Order: sequence, then C-alpha cells, then structure tokens
Amino acid sequence: MKRFLSFFSGFVLLGLVLSVAAQSLLEEDRRMIAAVQQYYGAAAAKRTQNWRALVNNIQSEQLNEREVLSRVNIFFNRLRFIDDIKLWGKEDYWATPLEFIGSGGGDCEDFSLAKYFTLRELGVADDKLRMVYVKALKLNQFHMVVAYYPSPSSVPYILDNLEGTIRLATERNDLAPIYSFNGQHLWLMRERGQGELAGQASRLSLWNDLRGRWDVRRLQRPRINLDH
Repeated sequence: MKRFLSFFSGFVLLGLVLSVAAQSLLEEDRRMIAAVQQYYGAAAAKRTQNWRALVNNIQSEQLNEREVLSRVNIFFNRLRFIDDIKLWGKEDYWATPLEFIGSGGGDCEDFSLAKYFTLRELGVADDKLRMVYVKALKLNQFHMVVAYYPSPSSVPYILDNLEGTIRLATERNDLAPIYSFNGQHLWLMRERGQGELAGQASRLSLWNDLRGRWDVRRLQRPRINLDH
C-alpha cells in the first residue's frame, strides 16, 4: 500500500444484492463457488463455501450487530496477509471479496473490503460503516481498517487484521487516522474517529477498477498460489 490517494470521476456503489429469495441466493452461492473452484482450486472453493455458510447462518440467527461484526472479523482474519506486489505483481490492487477468498490472502485493503461488503450484505447500514486509512504507528506504514459507528456521533469500533479484538477507536493509540470512506462519502479524519466531509467516494480511483472486476467472469489470478 505505497500509493493510496488517487482520484477519478464516476463511481457506482458496489454491493451484493441485499434482498433476494432464499433459493436465488443459494443458486448465486453455487455459482460463486464453482467460479472460484475453476479459477483458484479446491481449497479456495472450500473457503468460499465457508464464507457463504457464514453469511447464510448469520442471516438465519437473531444476532445483534456487535455479534455480526465479531463473526465476520474472526472469519476474515484467518486469511493470510501478503503484500500486493508479491501476490498480484502490482503496487496497489484492491481484490474483490471473491478474489481475496480465492487467493487465500491479501493486504489490509483486501481484509477491510471483504469485511465491509460482507457486513453490508448482512444488513449493516452503510452510514454505520467506513473504511479508514490510518498510519500504523508501530509499523510506521499506512494501513486500512473498518470502522463501525453504532450511532452517528459515537466513537467507532475498529475491525483490524492486525488486532484480533474489536476495540474502540479511542483504545487504538497505535493508529493515526488520515481519511475514511464508505459507499457514498469521503471524510478527512479528526480525533475520536470522527471526520470532516470532504466529498464523494467517487473520488477514489481504485473503486472504479474494483467495480470492473465484480462479476465472477472477470476474476483475476494472482502471481502465486498460496495453497501450494
């Protein structure tokens, strides 16, 4: 994640369909699993099956949002961290959730994007979620996490692949926020996890590239196979 501020015009909000019939969802699950099997192999297909089982199980249970956050965070934090240049041969590449799960690993953006889109599919409102670029002070490098706001004025909870426990932003003195975004807006960050509205999320160029690869027919293969 060496270069993270680039801008473009024209963004269409990505997301999985949030209200579909149960049978259609199962058919879509099978289509995703089959595509991952073809592109990435049996181990990747099993991870995808586990992801869809996680989503379907949560949707069938009566869970509060904090429990949903915890399950999603734990699931994705089991995947392997690896830099984009090693995995994709690019300095900065935002993998779709299927590419991330299929590859079996990714960098901080990939962890955060997969968590964000899974939480959106599970019904967590977009205005409660932000992807936040921070400076990881101990590592002295830029980093991305997901912030969850129980209410608009509250201190957010942070979902982070570097930290297994979901904690309040005020407890994460090792992170210095820079800017954040969700499907609609871009904020310049200030203290306590809040921020000053700076424009539309459409200013972020990598969203456009991600949108172009959302279909299962446009999955990309990484340079290396983490399952071998």
